Amino acid sequence: MAEFHTERRRNEIQNSAAKFFGERSNRRSLITVTRADLSQDRKTILLGISVLPTSQETAALDFAKRNMGELRQYIGKMTRIGNVPYLSVELDSGEKNRQRIDELLQADN
Repeated sequence: MAEFHTERRRNEIQNSAAKFFGERSNRRSLITVTRADLSQDRKTILLGISVLPTSQETAALDFAKRNMGELRQYIGKMTRIGNVPYLSVELDSGEKNRQRIDELLQADN
């Protein structure tokens, strides 16, 4: 039962973060929240983001880091999570690796 609540909490945070970035971004890039990793103690969460076009990754990551406090407040308002965990963000290299594998597989066909 605890795993269900943890998974639901993680999903709510990920969806709220995606909505926040969609509403607040400058539209020069598309920011996608690809994952949300909740720590064992449930006090911190690491958001993985991917950015298109890739030339805007640095600017998008800076934007996301600057707005972590505002995002935390937004999550508190938009969800029924009591204590919103502390947030951090990083570029999701796993998604980049997956895309590269897809490109290589397409080249073989």
